[in-house]
Amino acid sequence: MKEVSIWWEGPFSLEDIKNKTKINDSDTDYGIYQIYGTHPVYGSDVLLYIGKAVKQTLADRINQEKHWWYNQNSSKVEIYAGRLIGKTPTENEWDLMIGEAEQLLIYAHRPAHNSSNINSVKEENLSKLHILNWGDHKNLLPEISSNRIFDETKDRIEEYFNLNDCC
Repeated sequence: MKEVSIWWEGPFSLEDIKNKTKINDSDTDYGIYQIYGTHPVYGSDVLLYIGKAVKQTLADRINQEKHWWYNQNSSKVEIYAGRLIGKTPTENEWDLMIGEAEQLLIYAHRPAHNSSNINSVKEENLSKLHILNWGDHKNLLPEISSNRIFDETKDRIEEYFNLNDCC
């Protein structure tokens, strides 16, 4: 089982990100981010998107996504930045870990603006991943396991309960 620990900070506003205030702007400030705002179907203050910043800072990556400024309540859009904590991995290990963590977070939480990514997640790409979310992770589950999401045991449990419902 591969364990990934992520320390979350936030909330940051779009202005904070645009002006690179209140967020670390070192050349290696890479990680995962969550965006919360208003969705026409799901309401206000909901998880809209989970993304990653690889080989560019979180602020640079988020600033590339200009459409958040057009959210009907853009002044209330909140961004949370997540960074890996624990043992410092090599750059290749980091890229793999952050990519897998992003995929599992998207699959487990199903943000509205990640719909194409949800359908592309494959169990074999997640290699028995266990994510621990620390700090200000907002609405993310504190702990996510690919075993729980993809394990065959889940099918056996569902089969057991379906058989016992018949009588």
